[in-house]
Amino acid sequence: MLRQAEAEVLRSATMFSIEAKDEDSSARAAVLKTPHGPVLTPAFMPVGTQGTVKSLHPDELVALGAQIVLGNTYHLFLRPGMEVIAAMGGLHGFSRWERPILTDSGGYQVFSLAKLRKITEQGVRFQSHHDGSACFIGPEESMEIQATLGSDIAMAFDECPPYPCERSYAEESLELTLRWARRCRSWVDANQPVTGGGRQQHFGIVQGSVYAELRERSAKELQEIGFDGYAVGGVSVGEPEDEMFRAIENSVPFLPEGMPRYAMGLGTPAQILQMVSRGVDMFDCVMPTRLARHGTAMTLDGMINLKNQKFEMDASPLDSVTHPLCEGFSRGYIRHLIKAKEILGMRLISLHNLHFYLSLLEQARAAILHGDFSSFRDTFIERFQYTYKLL
Repeated sequence: MLRQAEAEVLRSATMFSIEAKDEDSSARAAVLKTPHGPVLTPAFMPVGTQGTVKSLHPDELVALGAQIVLGNTYHLFLRPGMEVIAAMGGLHGFSRWERPILTDSGGYQVFSLAKLRKITEQGVRFQSHHDGSACFIGPEESMEIQATLGSDIAMAFDECPPYPCERSYAEESLELTLRWARRCRSWVDANQPVTGGGRQQHFGIVQGSVYAELRERSAKELQEIGFDGYAVGGVSVGEPEDEMFRAIENSVPFLPEGMPRYAMGLGTPAQILQMVSRGVDMFDCVMPTRLARHGTAMTLDGMINLKNQKFEMDASPLDSVTHPLCEGFSRGYIRHLIKAKEILGMRLISLHNLHFYLSLLEQARAAILHGDFSSFRDTFIERFQYTYKLL
């Protein structure tokens, strides 16, 4: 009989198919099949923390080209709660989003947002950041919540160590995360959650902080447990950019070639292209909409903060290419909206920034398929990063 990990690889072979690879890097273009439709990678996932991508209608996300969105287990567990979402047909029906959804496990938010948390072997007891009520999430509870949400891809429950941390802490944290991953796998095997008429997929999360040998061990042991895909966690948590790249480089080479790889919670457009070069397929980041709420827009020449006085009389558009709904609006007008705290300003920049991210990944995929990804990447990064310091 095949070992469980080997069976998982065979089962996932039809789920994830690589179409092309870049000759000068580890970038690849692939198709990830999910119960709610395919995802063409490399792909960016807009973040819908509360069951919505802030200020945007689901139809607008479809028009933007969003293939998959991210939902937040911790926040949805606390509010509105699983009883409400289950009664409304899961997160797809509740939010009226018919395309794929990935849900995080809630682990990162428990450790970063919850009050008076206590980590034990069983899981994490914490107080809600809303009202202080006592709550508990462990591996089995996280998997059950995500099964109730009905996401296409559910993440294993993990502990995200802080940066910086001592090796001893990182090692103990990794041991706990691996034990929790086994419990997540056991719960899934016993319950076989489905969504949209198909099997819910489950990704393990590589941890290990900045320690290369811990990252390698994490990646290898997760494969022994057996998942449908693998994420690199514990990145973009305050570490310098070079440490973030090293965490990816110390993880991805030890993950299976024929399965999806996901870098969690990052990053700038230039960073994402660097991660694509290192063999990462999927990304999420709050940056496009979070920066939009504070008046910052992405352009091919870097990020611009429209609150700056120099844009007051600027009649030019946000960028040479923008979302159709943003066309005709000047930087000066959008600056006025942001300064006046008008919702339209936030919406326009959110549409623009998400258009920027999603279009960038579409272009990256096309460049991989056409065999000129490295040239595309270098041209973009040189222009974006060089002028970022000037704007």
